[in-house]
Amino acid sequence: MPDLSESKKRCARVAAMLKSLAHPQRLFILCRLARGEATVSLLRAACGASQSLISQHLTRMRREGLVQARRQGNFVHYRIADPRLSALILHMEKTFNE
Repeated sequence: MPDLSESKKRCARVAAMLKSLAHPQRLFILCRLARGEATVSLLRAACGASQSLISQHLTRMRREGLVQARRQGNFVHYRIADPRLSALILHMEKTFNE
């Protein structure tokens, strides 16, 4: 029999992640990142949003553990932290691409 306490904890973690995905701009950013690393400048060009807004979303998603960053010279490259999230994003795109 599965541990009910662990199941509840897992559901809470997944619900928190899905809450972040529920915002269209964050979901769009994650869709772009599911295809590979990107800088704020690349994300801004893809999203059509301001650099400030993209940075705010990335900061929140870093705090929530959805994305990671690495510095290379003057640029910060962002990527999805968990490959399972990348797989989920790509699956959702495939499922809802009508």
